[in-house]
Amino acid sequence: MNTHDDRQRKPLRLREVMMGAFGLLFAACASIGTPDGGRYDEEPPYVVKSRPQDRATGVLTKKIRIDFNEYIKLENANEKIIISPAQLEPANVRAEGKQIRVDLYDSLKANTTYTIDFSDAVEDNNEGNPMGNYTFSFSTGDVIDTMEVSGHVLAAADLEPVKGILVGLIPCDSLWDDSLFRKTPLLRLGRTNGSGHFTIKGVKEGRYRCFALKDGDGNFCFSQKSEMIAFDTAVVVPTVWTENHADTIWRDSLHVDTVLYTPRPKYGPDNLILRAFLEEGQERHFLKSERPLPDWFRLYFTAPLDSLPRVRGLNFNDSCLAVTHSLTNDTVTYWITDTAFIHTQDTVRFELTYMESDTLGGFSPKTDTLELVPRKVWSKIRKEQQKKLEDWQKRQEKRVKQGKLRDPERTRPDIVHLKFKVEPSTMLDPNRNMRISVDEPLEYFREDMLHFDRFNQKDSVWASEPYELEQDPNDPMAWTLYASWVPREEYRLKIDTLAARSVMGHNSDPVNAELRVRSFDDYGTLFLHIMDKDTGFVVQLLDKGDKVQYTARSNAKGQVDFYYLRPGTYYMRCFLDPNGNNRWDTGAYDEGLQPEQMFYFPQPMNVRAMWDVEQDWEPRGIPLLRQKPEELTKQKADKEKTIQHRNAEREQNKKNK
Repeated sequence: MNTHDDRQRKPLRLREVMMGAFGLLFAACASIGTPDGGRYDEEPPYVVKSRPQDRATGVLTKKIRIDFNEYIKLENANEKIIISPAQLEPANVRAEGKQIRVDLYDSLKANTTYTIDFSDAVEDNNEGNPMGNYTFSFSTGDVIDTMEVSGHVLAAADLEPVKGILVGLIPCDSLWDDSLFRKTPLLRLGRTNGSGHFTIKGVKEGRYRCFALKDGDGNFCFSQKSEMIAFDTAVVVPTVWTENHADTIWRDSLHVDTVLYTPRPKYGPDNLILRAFLEEGQERHFLKSERPLPDWFRLYFTAPLDSLPRVRGLNFNDSCLAVTHSLTNDTVTYWITDTAFIHTQDTVRFELTYMESDTLGGFSPKTDTLELVPRKVWSKIRKEQQKKLEDWQKRQEKRVKQGKLRDPERTRPDIVHLKFKVEPSTMLDPNRNMRISVDEPLEYFREDMLHFDRFNQKDSVWASEPYELEQDPNDPMAWTLYASWVPREEYRLKIDTLAARSVMGHNSDPVNAELRVRSFDDYGTLFLHIMDKDTGFVVQLLDKGDKVQYTARSNAKGQVDFYYLRPGTYYMRCFLDPNGNNRWDTGAYDEGLQPEQMFYFPQPMNVRAMWDVEQDWEPRGIPLLRQKPEELTKQKADKEKTIQHRNAEREQNKKNK
């Protein structure tokens, strides 16, 4: 039997339960956690319809609309989307919601197949699932052209894949016409990916020349030397054939049920190799200037100059300028010897006159007015020197109190000295020579104050050693010291104080450099045999950064010997040098001249001390595309765009918790 109190408590308990439930719900909502969420969308977008239809014929409209099953976006549309034939007035390609819109502005060509190659630019808007390589095509005539031509573009100088360069076809006759690419724009287009690979789609039967071009002015023709170009003088004839494609059906994970063979069309040629280059004699323009310090400035030009530019001072007397320059005059340094001007004026103003490339392919005078301010002005330099001088004077006083000798006056930090640099500083290879350089152009250098000695181990004394000192033809502030270097021997170079004076009025510090010549036992040797019908190869040994360390030329029998190789890992490349100038030469389109052929040895060479390595090399033995070692290749292949297996990863993560 229920009492009155029991009847009163029942509603109270229900209220408590409900309040507790609401409290737990509120706590759960307020707590911070990671919700599971729904499954990721791993499906790529797909086309549901288009206007006109894909591969339609008799099309006259210049507006294309492509509808997708979901919201989409275009990634790097300007870099990836290629429209053929080439559009002199760029088309407007854009993504709007679930649709891609393409508006063409060039007049449509009659009886022509148009292709819009999206590559992998199309992906869904939310998850970024890539659609994959997608091409839309239509024809203004009655037939759709479906043939393809593909291959690779490599840099002729170092076999690097060239990414983002246009590759195209131009109809041609059998005879080579060196004006074809000058006057006729590319018809069918492709663009290289990170591997240098290209595919040109929508090609009709016929005869073509194939070109690659980094188009600088958007006319799809080779019109200026600053454009990288590649060409093939051979005629390209598109072909098609059928190959059976195998599809395997598995009964289970170990047993094959059926192998189905489906005939599929194959298009060619699919193995074209174009070697891209810049021609010599690039257009000459003023590139840039720099003035790190108040007492000098440097001018850079895009190409060699036949003569030095003319500088006319506007706020200083230009007769105070001393000039140093590169061998081809494309880099010119001016030293301001008027110290009064440097100490009172931060800005140097002048007129620069030089011969610049014009639109007619020649040169005409060009005058620019420049104002240059140093990155570090004189007032700041002077404050730093004054602080160092005060600290130096305090150290001098302290040395006197301690009964020590004062430092020589020439060590004062506010006195600038001309510095000699000697390379190498400790160890020298027997087949190398000593290099001496200064940091400012010289007013004079007294060679009689240079002393070169060799240590006589028998008598334990230094004795004078014959040498020759020659000016570096590429650097007016450097010299090479030639001597008969003997392995394991010690040599000493001494240059007296005040042996040289710079045009800036700075006197030289003394030099006392000692070095030892390495032993023969510190080196390995490489005997290389070039197996090729041609002769006259220049072989280069490279480090891991693709930089040349050693160079030698093959003899008439294809033999190349490298002595005094330091132990380590080397890579090899060689180029055929028919003109015998021992340097790689680029091509020339108007002459139908290809760049000199470059080859890489596909594996590294390990050199050890006191070891002789013999190696045969057939430069044309493997395809050019597979020659350059991956470790040396800077342009890496594009990563495949894919978003997969995220749901499986999520489920696995749940199980691991």
